[in-house]
Amino acid sequence: MTYVVVGGGLAGAKAVETLRESGFEGPVTLIGAETVRPYERPPLSKGLLLGNDEPESVFVHSTEWYAEHDVDLRLGVTATALDRATKSVRLDNGDEVDYEKLLLATGSSPRRLDVPGGERALLLRTLADSHRIDEAVTKDTRLVVVGAGWIGLEVAAAARSRGAQVTVVGTSALPLQHILGDRIAQVFADLHRANGTDLRMNTHVTEVTADGVRLADGTTLPADVVVAGIGVTPNVALAADAGLAVDNGVLVSSKLTTSDPAIFAAGDIANIDHPLLGRRIRVEHWDTAIRSGPVAARAMLGEDVVYDRLPFFFTDQYDLGMEYTGSAPADAEVVVRGDLAGREFIAFWLVDGKVAAGMNVNIWDVSDQIDALIRSGATVDRARLASPNVELSDLAA
Repeated sequence: MTYVVVGGGLAGAKAVETLRESGFEGPVTLIGAETVRPYERPPLSKGLLLGNDEPESVFVHSTEWYAEHDVDLRLGVTATALDRATKSVRLDNGDEVDYEKLLLATGSSPRRLDVPGGERALLLRTLADSHRIDEAVTKDTRLVVVGAGWIGLEVAAAARSRGAQVTVVGTSALPLQHILGDRIAQVFADLHRANGTDLRMNTHVTEVTADGVRLADGTTLPADVVVAGIGVTPNVALAADAGLAVDNGVLVSSKLTTSDPAIFAAGDIANIDHPLLGRRIRVEHWDTAIRSGPVAARAMLGEDVVYDRLPFFFTDQYDLGMEYTGSAPADAEVVVRGDLAGREFIAFWLVDGKVAAGMNVNIWDVSDQIDALIRSGATVDRARLASPNVELSDLAA
């Protein structure tokens, strides 16, 4: 009984680890398109670019771990076709791998800048991408970052810490506005401007030239390096071509099963029927990969599991560190506890009088309490929610 995992990222690596930790002794194959063993992606735009992380620290397991745990690790190969009738996966090197149970954890690909000269823009998704940006950006670099989302802002912060001249171009009025809403997005705008980043908002790039970028209003920004951080697209072609149900990712149940009971999906591609949120959600963050991979593995083993983890993500930019728990529309009502201007606060997004999401900024060890408050479904008193004298745990009662 062979278990096969397609996808050599964090979700896939944690899945095979869980299979072995759970006592599965059958053959396990892990297929990865990159030539390096599985690693974690957050350091690519954070610690590695800042120079705070050692290169070896990003890998999920040691080089020896896979052999020691009898995992057939196949790197530098891509799954090109999935035959559900014969239960086999075809690889681009001509090999075919049979499976009894299959986990798809194929991740996502960065969107390319679709303008003339857009191919000149560097992307950040892989370890090789991070090395490329690391080598290109120095204290004398004029860097233009296209995209004012999490990746773009993290790259901008890392580059500014090196002394580079940084301009961020975004299509909305404020960075992260579509995620955080106006009030909290303004915190990030102020943060970057205070650290010397030039924010060019409410515009877009129309061309990348050999020495700069041209904006929609005709302005030309000089640039030695251009980095595009304009989102990702889930890698669902393998699943779609095999006839699995696909819609903004691979559709899976709360047990991470696809429309084929022998096939599971985890990580970026999994569009999960979330039992707590009461709707489908697909999350492209580290926490989802590290949590969903093990749940999928246990489901493959026949355990009665459910994936009900609330979305969680974090960022580090300059002196701001934050954690976000939950899921809420950007235009939801916001209640703030703490010092917004001093960037030491907790923001809560309310839907129907209940906390749907919370973000702690430079306040630590509260994410579990925020999680519990969201799960409680309690209708909150706004004054008590905003008061630092009221314990978060009391609000969930």
